[in-house]
Amino acid sequence: MSSTGLLASLGRSWWVLVVYGVIAVLFGISAFVWPGSTAVAIAWAFGVMALAEGVISAIALFRKDVTVSKGWLALYAIASIVFGLMAVMHPLAVAGILLLLLAVWLVVAGIWRIVLAIRVRKEIEGEWLIALSGVLAIALGVMFFVHPAAGLVTVALWIGVVALVYGVLQIIAGFRLRKLVKAF
Repeated sequence: MSSTGLLASLGRSWWVLVVYGVIAVLFGISAFVWPGSTAVAIAWAFGVMALAEGVISAIALFRKDVTVSKGWLALYAIASIVFGLMAVMHPLAVAGILLLLLAVWLVVAGIWRIVLAIRVRKEIEGEWLIALSGVLAIALGVMFFVHPAAGLVTVALWIGVVALVYGVLQIIAGFRLRKLVKAF
């Protein structure tokens, strides 16, 4: 397919980018208006996706052409279904647990960054920035442990920021694509 043919093909679907962008912007706005509900909705959505993965994996167990070990596939299916059910039935609890896992990871990552900065201090310049990022990661992890509800709201707000930026970029891309196609 020539580049002109590709452009024409994409140009017919410019509105899809705009729709995705509008949905992302609306989601971003909702994250700012209802950050607690957004965190719960995200955990619920992960649960639905995990359930779908688990069911598909369980069905795949009965196929003869499966390329992975059926034992691993069964473990994955069970873990996905269990996590999915927990997230769908208790999304707030799952969101809180995921936040605590994030907090643990932040503390461990922060310690690792500080150790790395100390080890490379003679080889590179600006190692203090690595150490500072470690200290900030530890501080954020501790804050998530101490105030998990505030942590959930913070994560939801950041997701909202990303959704807004993504949505605006999608809308711009869609209209630019439309304009470009009209020029041909």
